[in-house]
Amino acid sequence: MSTPDPEPPALVVFDIDGVLADVAHRLHHLERRPKDWAAFFAAAGDDPVLRNGVDLAHELAESRPVLYLTGRPEWLRRTTEDWLARHELPAGGLVMRRHGDRRPARVAKLELLREVASRQPVHVVVDDDPAVVAGLRDAGFAVLHATWATTARTTGPGETQPTLWEAQESDGRT
Repeated sequence: MSTPDPEPPALVVFDIDGVLADVAHRLHHLERRPKDWAAFFAAAGDDPVLRNGVDLAHELAESRPVLYLTGRPEWLRRTTEDWLARHELPAGGLVMRRHGDRRPARVAKLELLREVASRQPVHVVVDDDPAVVAGLRDAGFAVLHATWATTARTTGPGETQPTLWEAQESDGRT
């Protein structure tokens, strides 16, 4: 008689932009009309790290497998994988926004996370977007709200920087 396969270990899931990568240097591409999405994404490989997020990723990776879940578009996979490796982040899978998916981040990420959770349990998700955090919590996921990048990304307590909010919620681009 065979024994059932043990359940895989629960994942720690990290967003990238605003959690591990500081996007402040490229937001100016989205503040003009028309927005220069090509330039915004072209600069993603130059993002500095957010030390608090990177340190947390290393700490949690000591006891759990890591998955990166980002609103970046799929065509940025190579740039994103290179960035993660260059900054020596823990090895892990990478789930990205599908080609042409322009839904708000709170909707797209919840769907992607549900797909992941159908195959492997999720221990905690680390994300910086208040709308994503609220949506994931409402769906029953444990979430750590990353607030360490707030000086570059917010206008006040709990308020997302307007340029980034529009990119995530209206444009569905990051």
